[in-house]
Amino acid sequence: MGMDQRLDQTIDRAIGEGGITGSVVLVSRDGELVYSRAAGFADREAERPVSMDTIFRLASVTKPFVAATVLAMAERGLLSLQDLVRDHLSWFQPKLADGRIGDITLHHLLTHTAGLAYDPALERLPADLAVNCGLADTDLGYEANFSRVNAIPLRFEPGSQWLYSYATDILGAVIAKVRGSTLEEAVRTYVADPLGLSDCRFHVTDPERLAVAYADGHPHAVRMPDPYSPPETEGWTLTFSPRRIFNAKAFQSGGAGMAGTAPEVMTFLDTLASGGGDILSSETARMALSNQIGDLEAEPGRKFSYVGALVTDRHLAMTPQSVGTVRWGGVYGLNWFIDPVSRITGLSVTNNALEGCTGRYPDEIVQAIYG
Repeated sequence: MGMDQRLDQTIDRAIGEGGITGSVVLVSRDGELVYSRAAGFADREAERPVSMDTIFRLASVTKPFVAATVLAMAERGLLSLQDLVRDHLSWFQPKLADGRIGDITLHHLLTHTAGLAYDPALERLPADLAVNCGLADTDLGYEANFSRVNAIPLRFEPGSQWLYSYATDILGAVIAKVRGSTLEEAVRTYVADPLGLSDCRFHVTDPERLAVAYADGHPHAVRMPDPYSPPETEGWTLTFSPRRIFNAKAFQSGGAGMAGTAPEVMTFLDTLASGGGDILSSETARMALSNQIGDLEAEPGRKFSYVGALVTDRHLAMTPQSVGTVRWGGVYGLNWFIDPVSRITGLSVTNNALEGCTGRYPDEIVQAIYG
């Protein structure tokens, strides 16, 4: 059985069982599409099908766009990855447990080694102290929201450990400050516009094409309420707010705030895979896909690059992907990878949290690609 048949069967089974509502799967080899399919519903109740121009909430697939933006700015000498964050954002000075201000650099933010954490307890603090981590709705800007972090001890000395966090949101604030504009303007200038990406934005370019967000249900996915907090047993406990993408007052979340179409995300990923194209030099593109945390470990069998996890041990990582593969996802239901050895880029986009990101489906898609 060929890859096309394996993928078709995987997609049909997941949608037929109800765990996945709508999906776009794209696979390229050496930058050329070898598989492309849209299936299921963008809005199940209205029977509106998914198409290639369906817009999805990207969640953490925002992060590599923001990473590429700051790398492009560094290439132009507008900032340095070794800059201290507080030199750009005077209001951001979180401390260690012993009271020392943490020396957090842009590199630490990019690599999730800053001592910050995605912690649901931050959202449960009193209203005037709670920290929005980029998914829930808010009317707060960067400073009003993230200056509250100064009262919360860092988890560890910056650079000494890896811990997934809202660090890319802080990076987005730095980018906006340096540009003297918005994060969206910077992403457009350095990434989206040079690649001709017209829908990858921090707002919805066409609400009629936006996919409805669905949450895991048994046996079928359910239309996501707003706000929505998954059960703690699901492994992700931060609050979702599907309407946040329409709130112009909310800070533009560098870690979770973009929307876009699957083909445009694929164009961006293939650009990274092929050496940076018109947005990054080949040297910087290689750096973006390389281990950037040294001897630290991100996850079993994985290090971390500037844009995602880096497979270093296939057995520990439990994947057929080659050593050197960079991969990550988005909690609204997305997964992607760049395999430089097999020269394959894969993207799976759904409107299903969490199944499309951390459930069986993305792993089954990978297995179907590799056979």
